[in-house]
Amino acid sequence: MTALSNFITQLPILSLLTFLPLVGAAFILALRGDSETVARQSRYVALWTTLIIFVLSLALWFDFEPGTAAFQFEEKYDWLPQYRISYHMGVDGISVLFVILSTFLTPICILASWDAIQKMVREYMIAFLVLETMMVGMFCAMDMVLFYVFFEAVLIPMFLIIGVWGGGRRVYSAFKFFLYTLTGSVLLLAALLAMYFQVGTTDIPALMAAKFSHKMQIWLWLGMFASFAVKVPMWPVHTWLPDAHVDAPTAGSVILAGVLLKMGGYGFIRFSLPMLPDASHYFAPLVFGLSIVGLIYTSLVALVQTDMKKLIAYSSVAHMGYVTLGVFAATQQGVEGAIFQMLSHGVVSAALFLCVGVVYDRLHTREISRYGGLANNMPKYAFAFMVFMLASVGLPGTAGFVGEFLVLTGTFQVNTWVALFAATGVILGAAYMLYLYRRVVYGELTKDDVKAMLDLEPREIAILAPLVLVTMWMGVYPMSFLGIMSESVAHLLKNYHDALATTKAAGIAPLGSQLLAWLK
Repeated sequence: MTALSNFITQLPILSLLTFLPLVGAAFILALRGDSETVARQSRYVALWTTLIIFVLSLALWFDFEPGTAAFQFEEKYDWLPQYRISYHMGVDGISVLFVILSTFLTPICILASWDAIQKMVREYMIAFLVLETMMVGMFCAMDMVLFYVFFEAVLIPMFLIIGVWGGGRRVYSAFKFFLYTLTGSVLLLAALLAMYFQVGTTDIPALMAAKFSHKMQIWLWLGMFASFAVKVPMWPVHTWLPDAHVDAPTAGSVILAGVLLKMGGYGFIRFSLPMLPDASHYFAPLVFGLSIVGLIYTSLVALVQTDMKKLIAYSSVAHMGYVTLGVFAATQQGVEGAIFQMLSHGVVSAALFLCVGVVYDRLHTREISRYGGLANNMPKYAFAFMVFMLASVGLPGTAGFVGEFLVLTGTFQVNTWVALFAATGVILGAAYMLYLYRRVVYGELTKDDVKAMLDLEPREIAILAPLVLVTMWMGVYPMSFLGIMSESVAHLLKNYHDALATTKAAGIAPLGSQLLAWLK
């Protein structure tokens, strides 16, 4: 085991994980033959490439040292040395978990697309492999320019996946997704440039150690917030998400909900809190307010949806509200809960969209009213759907419970009223998910086309079974994840509160306190 660990440490493993998908994409591009042969071979090349990458990513899990907050598996090479910009890769206890989440969900997406995608299969598989490169690279990047390149490049394959292989108003939804996220990211670029001119480098550890004035932090934070809030997405810039989910193919919705929404929360944790502690503390009441409104409002909107995908899309916005609450509560439980919530939501929401895809492939409709009584002729499906529904509700023993509990605990330490309002989201979440499950799975089996629907086939079992196991594993043994992130979170919060001590000594109050004083 020691010899294997030494071998892994010597490999540029992060670069391998990042760029191996492009090797698979090149193989697919080189395939020749009739369209049917190319399509079949493209599927197999994409599947085996993503499976190899997932197995390789497990080396990060097994060889990662959880007792330190330092970045591990670092790789650093000069890229633009005259501008102090480098190719710098590394992971800590926070980012390593998102790398594994990305590599875990990608082969599942390939399998989910096996029969569903019949046109331009080669191009579809290439788009997904390019997307995997951008996702993994973004979580590994330790240079702001490198991060920004991956962060923005994610838009291109996702835009194509929605716009080419989606349904309904796919072109409208693709452009809406692209324009919303790109507009916010322009302000992130402006913040990045301002930090570069101030510090003289784009190296993330150097920027974490830099001290920016309070006034500059305010502007930098707003620039970053404009980008990360759209990606989460927070209310009121969430409207692109339901459209994108409804019109995306099933695998597109899986990767969008499972990984891409986590980019905003990751940005808050990686950049806003450690680099701009004064501004993060100053604007925390604003984030709390937006999170609470978004959590309650989108839960109520979910209750009246008639489309299964749209209901789950609105539930994603509500669940991500817990993430922003936990991050800006800036307590150990809050931040750990936010990270765990992102991971559990990545698995559970992805699984829920796959469950919708299973019945959509059979009946070609997502209308809730068209179903009913599936427990009678699809018991395996009903069981899998039940596990993910209960995890979304936050039932103890499932992945959804741990993150929400920790976020509420961490938020309660900061503001009891915020925690109280956030807790109403748990009740509303139970209402809309139980409503969905009851309408689809229970009741009398009266419709002839629904009676003819067959239970899960082996490929679908192979897709859903790992997600069921991970959902239960995260709920029963959360320390296997919390233990990895704990030291990194503790280090981040120590630096954050040390910086705030200086701010409080200078008499700078949070935004909420200033508003209350002004109202008095």
